Amino acid sequence: MNTAKRYLAYVQDKIQEVVDHELPNIDKAAQLVAESYLKGGRFYVFGSGHSHLIAEELYIRAGGLAFVHAILPQELLLSQMATKSTCVERLEGYGPMLVDLYEIDEKDTLMVISNSGRNAVPVEMCMAAKAKGANVIALTSMQHTKDVTSRHSSGKKICDIADVTIDNCAVKGDANFYVEGVNLPVGPTSDATGIAIAQALSCEIVEKIAAAGAEPPIFVSSNVDGGDEKNAHLYETYYGYWK
Repeated sequence: MNTAKRYLAYVQDKIQEVVDHELPNIDKAAQLVAESYLKGGRFYVFGSGHSHLIAEELYIRAGGLAFVHAILPQELLLSQMATKSTCVERLEGYGPMLVDLYEIDEKDTLMVISNSGRNAVPVEMCMAAKAKGANVIALTSMQHTKDVTSRHSSGKKICDIADVTIDNCAVKGDANFYVEGVNLPVGPTSDATGIAIAQALSCEIVEKIAAAGAEPPIFVSSNVDGGDEKNAHLYETYYGYWK
């Protein structure tokens, strides 16, 4: 019990780091996304491996924004094979294909989530989206990314390309919590802080859209009475289907 309590306190400290240092960047990112919405654009979110959890958190979610579109190709998730997403994430030439397939353009904002920020696919996602004129947000660990080299031929990492970078305040390697009697660290924090950042960003986007005099398109839970009926027009508007 004491170990669980210590870990939760450790996560609280990491979230406090985000509060202390990253609110201006969250605000800047929210402004870009709100402007995309007001221009009729989309908010695309992308992450591979465990980072996909943060992208999925923003997608078709109770309290979430309906104009979010998550880029979650199976080959970059962990559901198929343990090391497959790691191998694919390092391939050059794959990121630009995703940007083309999802038709990202100058009206849109793309958020790329990568703890290290060094692998080819997230780097090229940022580069290709920028080339299309889209806004780019990076969500990464600045401690980690500053201490490693890029795995892309450009030598760049996602923070070198993005319009706004949000630091998830995770340490290099993510896991840094120690259990008594065990030499290796456990208890990573990038997902905990990343999801908190994602939802804080979403709330800030809602506020900015409303302040501009527009109505934010927000999903309600499909597990409350009347939820399906309330969400039906959002599915039809943003995804072209309901049933």
